[in-house]
Amino acid sequence: MKRLFVILWAMCMATVVSAQGNYQVRSGDTLQIEVLEDAQLNRAVLVTPDGRITFPFVGSVQARGRTVSQIQRAITSGISSNFAAPPNVFVSVASLRPRDTSQRTKAEAPTIDVYFLGEMNSPGLKAVAPGTTFLQAMAQHGGFTKFAAQKRVQLRRTDARTGQQTVFQVNYRSIADGATLNEDITLQDGDVILVPERRLFE
Repeated sequence: MKRLFVILWAMCMATVVSAQGNYQVRSGDTLQIEVLEDAQLNRAVLVTPDGRITFPFVGSVQARGRTVSQIQRAITSGISSNFAAPPNVFVSVASLRPRDTSQRTKAEAPTIDVYFLGEMNSPGLKAVAPGTTFLQAMAQHGGFTKFAAQKRVQLRRTDARTGQQTVFQVNYRSIADGATLNEDITLQDGDVILVPERRLFE
């Protein structure tokens, strides 16, 4: 019975991948990744502005410009050493990049775009109100996955003029336990909040 379920599920996912054809993934797209042998690895991941995604046991994977089949093969290859037999990995496009914010009508409230990446339950591009702080944004993201390194949460900010990136590291676990944050950083348009994967014994 279980084998029949596996076959039917694999056929269903293969149909989804086939239907997406040769679509080339873009930055801002959200991908749904399913690993049949380990449901704890299943997640939605956002393609970052630099065209990459992160996945447990694999790390950073180039996604922009690739088809879902190519990304699927890269992830399968990257995690295979953790399984007795090659795992069944399925990748699909869960949602496309949001429309250009420059197309918003004047009637809509102004917002800034913040990217939530890594080990979060609700990764993706989110529009938040100007003046939103780091902690306020964290309260909106949907929580962490079991793989989250909560002591090493990063806020990455790129200077639009110079291209130079500044990385702020925050021990969110300590704050949740009652520690104070010296300065709650006010977010800017294009900021990236990244939660890395927890290291062994961390």
